[in-house]
Amino acid sequence: MSTLYVDRKNIELRLDGGRLRVYEGGHFTTTIPVAMLDQIVIRRHALVDTRVLSALAEHGAGFIVIDPLRDKRTACLAGVGQTMAGRRVSQYARSSDEAWCSGWARTLVRSKVQRQHQFLTRALLQRPDQRHDLCRALDGLKKALATLHDETALSCASIRGIEGSASAAYFRGFRSLFAPSLRFLDRNRRPPRDPVNACLSLAYTLVHAETVKAIRFAGLDPLIGFYHELLFGRESLACDLVEPLRPRMDEWVWSLFRERTLRVESFSEMGEGCLLGKQGRKAFYASYETVAMSLRKQLRRMLRLVVRALEVGPLSERSETA
Repeated sequence: MSTLYVDRKNIELRLDGGRLRVYEGGHFTTTIPVAMLDQIVIRRHALVDTRVLSALAEHGAGFIVIDPLRDKRTACLAGVGQTMAGRRVSQYARSSDEAWCSGWARTLVRSKVQRQHQFLTRALLQRPDQRHDLCRALDGLKKALATLHDETALSCASIRGIEGSASAAYFRGFRSLFAPSLRFLDRNRRPPRDPVNACLSLAYTLVHAETVKAIRFAGLDPLIGFYHELLFGRESLACDLVEPLRPRMDEWVWSLFRERTLRVESFSEMGEGCLLGKQGRKAFYASYETVAMSLRKQLRRMLRLVVRALEVGPLSERSETA
């Protein structure tokens, strides 16, 4: 299974039997079996035969449209998925159970903070010159983990506060890993104002879309989460599940700059925003596919645990988000 990225103008996608035919400027360029596609990501204006959408849905493949200026997902087709209404009934019931939600939130945030700590510990071995900032960040993450472990009665609101403090400590260490020329001082978006944030925004957008697709395929409702509160237009369960995946994406984005896959020259400025250029996007997508397969497997494991927890009880510390 693979992803087709459409990132050039004047592309047209047509269906011919079970194969996708790709045209550029009216000229045929290639053909791809629909059964070989995991998803199509559109980042430029394109013409798409509606039969392509039907074929993708039948094969459980995704179709994602991203705003090229903000790297924000604007449309998502996630396939048919499971039709087990009982799972959603359990999900809706659990979303109103404060004790269950707080247990879920504790497990989720502990997993995220542990992975942030593990990442920065590995980073310290490669960047001992940044020991001061990294050690301060690690101390902040240790304190958050201790609180999550020791405090027995934490509400979701309290856990959000702990996560916020941990994230502030984490980003102080994370930003120290990047060269000053990248101007990465804090997390900003819509539009991202520096190369690192441009990559983080695009990476998080792609992972979020993958998560929505996986949730629907598991027969759950991506809008109903247990940690992120209900908000108009927000896929709260997807936001929940993305949290423990963020440290993995952060480490991968760091690797893009550390290994010089991307450089300052790979980006351009437009207004207040920073945009990844054509060659940079090509390198970004190619590298993303190397980590996407393991992320998809992890998402499937996480969702099996969620379904099991909805049926029998809260996630245990051992199973958390394996």
